[in-house]
Amino acid sequence: MTCTLGDLAVRYGCDLLGDPNTEISHISTLESGQTGSLSFFSNRSYINKLRETKASAVIISPDDIEHCSVGAIITDDPYLLYSKIVELLHPLRVNSPGISKSAVIEKNCNISDSCYVGPLTSISEGVKINENVYIGPGCVIHGDIEIARDSRLHANITIINSVKIGERTQIHPGVVIGADGFGNVKTPNGWKKINQIGGVIIGDDVEIGSNTTIDRGSITNTVIENGARLDNLIQIGHNTVIGEHTAIASSAAIAGSVNIGKNCMIAGQVGIVGHIEICDDVRINGAAVVTKDIKKSGIYSGSIPFEDDKKWKKLVAKFKRSLTN
Repeated sequence: MTCTLGDLAVRYGCDLLGDPNTEISHISTLESGQTGSLSFFSNRSYINKLRETKASAVIISPDDIEHCSVGAIITDDPYLLYSKIVELLHPLRVNSPGISKSAVIEKNCNISDSCYVGPLTSISEGVKINENVYIGPGCVIHGDIEIARDSRLHANITIINSVKIGERTQIHPGVVIGADGFGNVKTPNGWKKINQIGGVIIGDDVEIGSNTTIDRGSITNTVIENGARLDNLIQIGHNTVIGEHTAIASSAAIAGSVNIGKNCMIAGQVGIVGHIEICDDVRINGAAVVTKDIKKSGIYSGSIPFEDDKKWKKLVAKFKRSLTN
């Protein structure tokens, strides 16, 4: 769709710099800006690109307006406003309700008439899918599964065993939810598998990135609470709980029975061992290895390259003693 700069400023209650009749048809980066595009500026590393942009207008904060030579929508949080306008100018594709002829739907499924089910998707007996859910092509949904209204499974997603998914949750391609956790007991004759009997509970407004895996609980459930954000390629072990609005970046690995609080931020390649607790409002920086409880909110960093175990423990002990001296 196309809007004028003035329309956008009025719609979102922002101040305007420039011609309110300027037409805006799409979002662009500062560097790729051209007539008709709207960009945003929220990182001062790009100050030179702001000065040189050819976009028709930029979403910008009052503190940075002096560096802008084109039209501007002025707001205290440019990144947040960008997220709203991109939804307006580039809305998600909406499929008409219906079930593809190549989908395989077993008997006694409860699928709302307002849902879309894509080609080559397989849904087993007893699955419940509520209003306005989108199921993309190639998904496998088998077991005691319920998906709440307005959720979106993009493509090639596997959901098995016992899983409950909340409202407005988005799940990206390649995600696996409900597979067995890593439960084994060592015997003189090798490993014996421990059957997993728990499920997975995913709250409302959660987003799960491509190729992330969330294991079912061993006895109780694995839980992802409302508003959590999981990036691509994350491993969530069995019985782990992720608190509300916690965000976890790519390649993090979280072992079983970890309890992570609300509003945490966990950076890429962080490793968290099992059976520990992390309190609310914790930030863990990239590639850190968390081996014990975190009971105080704050920012945590640190990792040490691998070494012979005895030598590694001596090095850590020396490091800690140096901090106390």
